[in-house]
This record gives sequence, C-alpha cells and structure tokens, in this order.
Amino acid sequence: QVQLVESGGGVVQAGDSLRLSCAASGRTFRSRRMGWFRQPPGKEREFVAAIARGGYTFYGDSVKGRFFISGDVAKSTAHLQMDNLIPEDSAVYYCATTETIITGLTRQVSGYDYWGQGTEVTVSS
Repeated sequence: QVQLVESGGGVVQAGDSLRLSCAASGRTFRSRRMGWFRQPPGKEREFVAAIARGGYTFYGDSVKGRFFISGDVAKSTAHLQMDNLIPEDSAVYYCATTETIITGLTRQVSGYDYWGQGTEVTVSS
C-alpha cells in the first residue's frame, strides 16, 4: 500500500504565501506523476497543479502565475509554493500520484491512483 502525507497548510491572510509538501511511503512503486488538487467546502475537487517525470509541469487556470509545483517524482515527493493567496484559494489540498500515465488525465481526479488525507488552507481577507 502507498501512503501520501501532506503538510504545510494553515491560516493566512490574503497576499501571504504558503508552501505545501507531500511525501509518499509504503511499498516501493514508480511514481510517474504527482499532482495537487483542492476541494473548497461544498464544491467538487479541482485540479491545481501536477509534475511529471522529466520535470514537466501543469497548472490550473486559476492558479497560473501564483502557484508553483516542484519535486522529485522518482522519489515521490512534491511541493506546492502558493504565492499571493486569495480567499478563493481556501480549501482542503490533496496530494495524489499515479504509476500509470494515461493521456488526457493529468487534470482529472481519475488520473491518479493514490491520495493523501489532505491539508487545509484558509485565506482570510
């Protein structure tokens, strides 16, 4: 079994920054892509960012230019640097990973096999 653990969430004010981290443990597996999703209260889980082997990165439209993903996919670690936070960024943030790359699923929940428990981010105005 693979476990993902997120850290770094908290309560901040608009304009502040936060850095989330994710690390995997458990059985040995070959992560091919790691992603971050978020779920605001009462809403569906949405794509935030992803990083694939080779360093290729992907971002959701609402976070482009403010959030930056980094990490070592081969070691199943990922970080999400969130700058210039706004209240609309408030959500539970989830880390996810997959051993299988399926074209077109980078931004889809179904494109990931393993998920963390989430870390909450609250941005006050």
